[in-house]
Amino acid sequence: MLHLRAIVPPDRTEAVCAAMTECAGATNVVVLPGAARSPRGDLVQIDVARESANEVLAALRRLGIDKDGSIAMEKIDLSVSEVAERAERRAPGHGDDAVVWDEFDRQVTEGSILTWSFIAFLALATQLAGIAALIDSPVLVVGAMVLGPEFAAVAAICYGIFRRQPARIWQAVRALLIGFVSAIVITYVCALVSKWIGVIETDRLPANRPLTAFIYSPDRWSFIVALLAGAAGVLSLTAGKSSALVGVFISVTTVPAAGNLAVALALRHGTEITGSLEQLAVNFLGMIIAGTVTLFVQRAVWNAVLRQRGRSAAKRST
Repeated sequence: MLHLRAIVPPDRTEAVCAAMTECAGATNVVVLPGAARSPRGDLVQIDVARESANEVLAALRRLGIDKDGSIAMEKIDLSVSEVAERAERRAPGHGDDAVVWDEFDRQVTEGSILTWSFIAFLALATQLAGIAALIDSPVLVVGAMVLGPEFAAVAAICYGIFRRQPARIWQAVRALLIGFVSAIVITYVCALVSKWIGVIETDRLPANRPLTAFIYSPDRWSFIVALLAGAAGVLSLTAGKSSALVGVFISVTTVPAAGNLAVALALRHGTEITGSLEQLAVNFLGMIIAGTVTLFVQRAVWNAVLRQRGRSAAKRST
């Protein structure tokens, strides 16, 4: 269940309550007249089954609550209520299959904004990956994968393609380009300094790296893993499964390839420079393709669920 809080102009409170009554997945409607001060209005609180969230938000928008009032929604960790359980049963489909598009929009928008923290996390992750390349450490590769913040920007590109929003795509691409270039340059400089002061005692990356060679040796499996990770990542964001997203981070080798690229540039190891660039391209391409297709499939599946619900309702009315 989700909890929705809306500040409603007094002249529209009854219309909002009537709209919630018509929504099968809305329940526990509470009205506190005149409780809101900024903006002024009535406070309306509603519990909503996740699968009905889009319907509720659309109804509030039609009444102009997003412009003249305020709408906030949050997850309920525990709901002990037979009324709420009935609302969930009445709502179409299942909550884990429902995409709350406004929630997904906010997640990918915030994750694709170029901030200092975005660059800092990416630079730290890339440096971990660079060290992993030098000492052939799969543990550090995994750490770099988890630390990297880039997947939200990849999801934003998928969503931009899905919604046909070039501005959103450009914002995410810009964040990824500037973020990865900055992280690679920082790691490159650190590698050069480390070589000059003797921390790095080799002129080349190790020739035999059985545990981390995959980060600069792309093949068909790299593309397949990227496809699976892109689909799983978008599903985890749309279904609110943050634990699954960690698995996605550990699956893709974008940050490890960037770290390997930086160290290979510092040590002038041409073969691994090319392999790292190819690995980056393969991973991003696979994730974007799979993530975009996943969004289209989710929309088609949910539209089918809604059509089935409409047919069932029509049969009951006849």
